[in-house]
Amino acid sequence: MSTTVSMPALGESVVEGTVGKWLVAEGDAVTKDQPLVEILTDKADSEVPAPVSGVVRVRLVAEDEVVTVGQALCEIEEGGSAANQPKSQSTGASASASTEDEGDEASKPLASPAVRKLARERTVALESLAGRGPGGRITKDDVVRAATTAQSKAPASSRPTQPANQEPPGTKAQATLPAPAAASGKAQGAFKPPPYVAAPGDEVVMFSRRRRIIADHMIYSKSVAPDVVTFAECDLQATSTLRDAHKKALQAEGIGLNFLAFVCAAVCRSLRAHPTMNARVLDDAFVKLKAINLGVAVDTPDGLIVPVIKNADELTVRGMARAIGEIAERARKGQITPDDLAGKTFTISNPGRMGNLVGGAIISQPNVGILRMGTIKKRVVVVERDGEDLMAIHPVMQMALTYDHRIVDGVEANGFLYHIVEALEAADFEV
Repeated sequence: MSTTVSMPALGESVVEGTVGKWLVAEGDAVTKDQPLVEILTDKADSEVPAPVSGVVRVRLVAEDEVVTVGQALCEIEEGGSAANQPKSQSTGASASASTEDEGDEASKPLASPAVRKLARERTVALESLAGRGPGGRITKDDVVRAATTAQSKAPASSRPTQPANQEPPGTKAQATLPAPAAASGKAQGAFKPPPYVAAPGDEVVMFSRRRRIIADHMIYSKSVAPDVVTFAECDLQATSTLRDAHKKALQAEGIGLNFLAFVCAAVCRSLRAHPTMNARVLDDAFVKLKAINLGVAVDTPDGLIVPVIKNADELTVRGMARAIGEIAERARKGQITPDDLAGKTFTISNPGRMGNLVGGAIISQPNVGILRMGTIKKRVVVVERDGEDLMAIHPVMQMALTYDHRIVDGVEANGFLYHIVEALEAADFEV
C-alpha cells in the first residue's frame, strides 16, 4: 500500500513553502514520525514527518522547489523492504526533475536554498551569475546586486507595479499597501549613499534569511503606518509586593513570575476597554478583532521572533507566566512552529535584563499598536500618606506605546495606556 505525503498547512496565511533539504533518499526505510524533508516558509522552518512506516518509493519534488499546501512531496510504500526498492522508480515530470537534480548536481550553480528562493523572488537567473563566495558559491549579495542592476537598466514603464485591490472592504484579510523596500535599505529618490569602500579589518556580514525577513517587515511597517509614540511612567510597588507574595510558590511549580506577566494581563484588560487598539487596517476600513492574541517578542540566537499567546485575555497571571515561559523556552530551542507565530493582534516588547530606560518600537504588522516596556529601576517617588506628601523608594518603569494614527487617535491611545498603568499601580490581578 502506497501513502502520499503532501505539503501540510504550516500556519495561518502560509500557502506555500520551499523544499530546503531532503532528509531521506529514495529507497530509504523510514519509521512513522521520522522527519522526511525540511520546508522553509517566511514564518519558520519546519520538518515534515512520515505519516507511516515504510520505504520512500519516490520523491516528487526537488530541493529548492516551491510547493503549495496540499501538493504531493513523496510516496511511501508501507511494509516495503529498503533493499528491494530501486531508486529509479520516479514517475512524472516532478519525479524526473528530482532524479535529474541528483544526477546533475555538479552542473547546478552553487547556491543555498535560501539564495535560490531569493533569486526566484527577484527574477534572477542563477546560471548567469559568477559567484563571489567560497569556491564560486553564489551569495545573497550576488543576487541582490544582479536584481538591482537589472531594475536600474529597465525602463520605468516596464517595472512591475502592484495592482490595486478591487474587492470591497472586508472581503480580504490583507490590505493592498505599497510594496516594502528591499532589506538592504534601497529606496526611491534623488539621494544616494556613498558607495562602500572596503577597509582593513572590516567584516561584511550577509543577512540571514530571518534577518532579511525582519528588515523587510520593519521597512514595510514604517512605509505604511503613520506611527506615533506616547510614553507613561508606572509605579510598580503594589505589583512588586503581589509578585513577591506568590513568586516562591510558583517557582516550586516551575513557573517564573516576572513583571512581563503582569504587564500582559494589564494590556489584555485595557484592550477589552479599548477595542480599537486590537484591530487591523484593510483597504478603506478597519476590523476590531474579537480574539486577543498577544505577540511577545523573544530574543533567540537566530534573531528576534514574536511567538503568540492565543486568547491571552482568558488567562490569570499564573497562566500568563506559564505561557510566556513555555513559548520563550521553545523559541530559544528552535521549536517554534508557524502556528506559534500566527494571529497576533497586539505586541509587547520586553527589553530584557540588559535593556534601557525606554524606547519606541516599530509596529508589528498588521497590528495597530505595540507596547515597549522599559527597564525597571528603583527611584525616589512622592507618595501621599495621611494627607502628607512623603518620599519613598519604589520600582518604577517607563513604557512606550507606538500606535497607528490612521485609526487610533491620541485620546484613545492615551486612555489605553492610562488603564494599563492604573491596573499595574493598583495590582488588581488574580494570581
